[in-house]
Amino acid sequence: MTRSWLGGLVLAVCAFPVVAATPELPANPRALPMQFSMQAAASGCDAGSTSGACRPLLFASGMITADTPQRFETFATDNRVANATVVLDSDGGSVLGALAFGRAIRRLGLDTTVGRADRGAAGAPAGIAPASCESMCAFVLLGGVHRAVPPRSRVLVHQIWLGDRRDDAVAASYSAEDLVLVQRDIGSIVRYTADMGGGAELIEIALRIPPWEPMRQLTRAEMQRAHLDASAQTVASDRTAAAATPVALGPGRVGRGGERGWTLIDGRAGTLLVRRHPLTVEGERLGSFDLTLECGDTAGTYALSYSERRSTSRTGGDAAIETVRLWIEQADVPFRLVSSRIGEDGGALETFAVATVPAGLVQAFADNASHSISVQASGVGSPATQIRIGNAGIARYFGQLQASCGSRAPVTRDAHALLEPGR
Repeated sequence: MTRSWLGGLVLAVCAFPVVAATPELPANPRALPMQFSMQAAASGCDAGSTSGACRPLLFASGMITADTPQRFETFATDNRVANATVVLDSDGGSVLGALAFGRAIRRLGLDTTVGRADRGAAGAPAGIAPASCESMCAFVLLGGVHRAVPPRSRVLVHQIWLGDRRDDAVAASYSAEDLVLVQRDIGSIVRYTADMGGGAELIEIALRIPPWEPMRQLTRAEMQRAHLDASAQTVASDRTAAAATPVALGPGRVGRGGERGWTLIDGRAGTLLVRRHPLTVEGERLGSFDLTLECGDTAGTYALSYSERRSTSRTGGDAAIETVRLWIEQADVPFRLVSSRIGEDGGALETFAVATVPAGLVQAFADNASHSISVQASGVGSPATQIRIGNAGIARYFGQLQASCGSRAPVTRDAHALLEPGR
């Protein structure tokens, strides 16, 4: 994704990472603030050589924070970094920090690549192993005078989002001031990209991937067009420009009764918790789906239903969803597919699936405000989708569902979610 408003807006990681739903363990170096280390050039190289094999390697691994640019400047002052290649291994982080970091790299005339230190036998020099440069790391990569992405390394991007609202972006609220900042701050990241000699396609791709989708891996052709992989090209020197904090917003959805997030419904079928979410692929809306949580058939379980409607404009005549899966609290929960077929009006592919979830997993999801779940649907004749959903509202109502399940026999699930059809 440690990310504060104005100082820590981020390219969301699902995501986005995505995926995105499982938080990194603190012991993972990529989740710690960025650390720097040097590997001297190989022996036998001329002092003035510009050969890649003869350049010192400056390894930069971890999250980009607001302090990263200053820590990098201090490291560069204390070490011989002239002609070095900065080797990036990062999940991203602070937008403001990333833009300043990238500008510092350019001012020092350094190159950039993607990888991590590959330590050989004792005493052997470090090589570069494959790694990922994610989210705002892509813009740091752009700061190099020359940029190269090795074949097995990856660059992934995602929309820029308000850091304190990325865990459940659809359920969050956004003000007019947020929209004003969008116009001003997107201009800042566009200016940075132009100053660094980058291609507009980098911004265009990033801004169409919402925070509830997995991050988008750039193809080799896209990296070349964005000038992220142009090792033979020397770009213009840095121009002075303000490095503000960009943010982009997507449409919010309001649930039944004006509520966002998970909604409580009391009806003839019993007490239900229902969540509606847009169904998108790279930000393009295909339709929507509902998740319905209710009492399980056995003690210690809850029943979860998935009800989806996607437009037939992106499907074939024989389109069908074949697999629906859920990731909750690092557990993989498969759904049993009940039906998936084109509706009678021919306007939508309608899918319904059910699953049983242990009560402990649902309780943990409800108890932690930063937790999210991921739902994946795939089949034939229609794009696969993977959506990350937060738990906004569930803590407010979960106790009522628990009480309801403890006071009556479970019901048979024979209906879709009870929300009104989405627009």
